[in-house]
Amino acid sequence: MQYDYVIVGAGSSGCVLAARLSADPSVKVLLLEAGGADRKLEVRVPAAFTKLFKTRFDWDHHTVGQPEMAGREMYWPRGKALGGCSTINAQMWVRGHRADYDGWNLPGWSYEEVLPYFRRAERRAGSNHGGVYGTDGPIHISELRTPNVATAAFLRACEEVGIARLPELNGPSNEGCAQTPVTQDRGRRWSAADAYLRPAMSRPNLTVLTAAHARRILLDEDGRATGVEFGAGRRATASREVIVSAGTIGSPRLLMLSGIGDPGELRAAGVTPRHELPGVGRNLSDHLASAVMMRCPRPITLAGAETVGNLARFLVGRRGMLTSNIGEAVAFLRTTPEEPAPDIELIFAPVPFADHGLTRPAGHGLSIGVILLRPESRGRVTLDGEDVAIDPAYLTAGADLRRMLAGLKKAREVFAAAALRPYTDGPMAPYAGEESDEELARFTREHGETLYHPVGTCRMGVDDDAVVDPSLRVIGVPGLRVVDASVMPALNRGHTHAPAIMIAERAADLIRAS
Repeated sequence: MQYDYVIVGAGSSGCVLAARLSADPSVKVLLLEAGGADRKLEVRVPAAFTKLFKTRFDWDHHTVGQPEMAGREMYWPRGKALGGCSTINAQMWVRGHRADYDGWNLPGWSYEEVLPYFRRAERRAGSNHGGVYGTDGPIHISELRTPNVATAAFLRACEEVGIARLPELNGPSNEGCAQTPVTQDRGRRWSAADAYLRPAMSRPNLTVLTAAHARRILLDEDGRATGVEFGAGRRATASREVIVSAGTIGSPRLLMLSGIGDPGELRAAGVTPRHELPGVGRNLSDHLASAVMMRCPRPITLAGAETVGNLARFLVGRRGMLTSNIGEAVAFLRTTPEEPAPDIELIFAPVPFADHGLTRPAGHGLSIGVILLRPESRGRVTLDGEDVAIDPAYLTAGADLRRMLAGLKKAREVFAAAALRPYTDGPMAPYAGEESDEELARFTREHGETLYHPVGTCRMGVDDDAVVDPSLRVIGVPGLRVVDASVMPALNRGHTHAPAIMIAERAADLIRAS
């Protein structure tokens, strides 16, 4: 099979690239996706995203044992279907802070330079708050149709403890609190597949193959990428470029299986080295989360969402509890005045959200998740046969725990504010009212989890440890790029779906100009 471009991975970035590149009818584009179609009711129902975990829609990864997290092997869901993680995520569109992109210190990637690409993707429903968003992009962004009554109380409580109320979360600075902007269209999930891929699939020059697991990148004798081997020995060649958009786990895995990485580690894994690039798989970082939960004396939470009446409200009018994305409001704050920008996020969920939502709530409750925005800890992804070993190295940098404890204390302070008192009635398991630093540290180690935002394993840069250059070309391998969240040099002070879309929008311009 001969194409101009072969794209590996139909996740957030891959869907963008497939749509943008195939808009030129003179080129042939192949998009390979290891998973299947995204046709399932739980995909469309915003509140049902956790029901997709540990199903055919999920790679169902686990980390290696984490010494600083009570030795646990921690569950990492990643999307395995058209739309990738945007098909199973909580639909939160949170760009981050100006300092994130300026801090990359890379040509073409400053905040002012990437802002047009965010806006190109966006279509804001309702008030645009002074033109913050784009207006005619494919990603539908809205406020929740039926927010929980406790969500408004959370925002008032934040203001009581000194967190400013923001008119709009996605401005240059996100320091403050706001209702969460979500990628929904009239109450239903709006994934990257909905936004970009589905409208493009009727084009005769775009081929989309599902159940097409990429095995390795084909390299010629000169080391140029010429195609992809996938499935049971099938091959597709690319006359222009191979573009890897398999995500922060899948992209370094495919590079390493193709002989691109640290030669010693590749040989140890039984792979013949083809190109030395030691940074592949390194620089892994992720948003660690720990949640304070309180019982709610009123039966108003999402613990009661799964009723026939609520399902009917969703199916008939796309309203009601099932339109909730769970994380209905957020607050971004600095734990000390010396921080240049927020280092902690609080996420409010009008439900007791523990164990990734896989365990049915024992009753009505509320959660404030505490998110470590800028972890200093760095881990890595390495080969383990055909699979990978994932080591995020959580809390191995001492400052990470200090910031997390400060965030947990702020969450307790918000719960104690007058606005939330009518909705709280004491701690709810697994949170047992821990207060001291020692108690909160133990609680975090035993119950902290991923917020599903790994980045960095194919880091963009201009130094010797970089994997891709500022044009996202794999250094030293002509004809090969990586385009997804794995190229982010550091985590943003936000969430990673919006940056993954932005990166692909900019990459499409870079590729077309090359």
